[in-house]
Amino acid sequence: MTLQYQLKEGNYHLYDLSSPASRVTGEHRLRLKSDTVAIAFEASTGALREHGSPNRIHSWANNTRRRLRASGALDKANDIVVVSGPLPVDEINKCLKIQGYCRDMFTRLHELPHGKRVQHSSTHTTH
Repeated sequence: MTLQYQLKEGNYHLYDLSSPASRVTGEHRLRLKSDTVAIAFEASTGALREHGSPNRIHSWANNTRRRLRASGALDKANDIVVVSGPLPVDEINKCLKIQGYCRDMFTRLHELPHGKRVQHSSTHTTH
């Protein structure tokens, strides 16, 4: 499954690009529409674990940390990081495509612009 976020009308839309485009709208299957996005990843490797609506991702991270701590894997539990908010859509998509990119984005988080104020031509392209 090839996933891509696009910013439309102030919301993040997650499309499944492996689905056929609609003959009517020309768009791929919409998997999520959310005001903000959250990304969960491993701080040590930058590996993406989960992404989507902040409520679901924070819940997933809390439950996963709880299970890991209960099994004695404290280092793994403490390695899970969640970043949420209006992130630039191109940064989110790089996290989905490039192994380890989440860690790089996290180190630059303080200098990233507000995600909904930045418009790039790639955010409006339907593939």
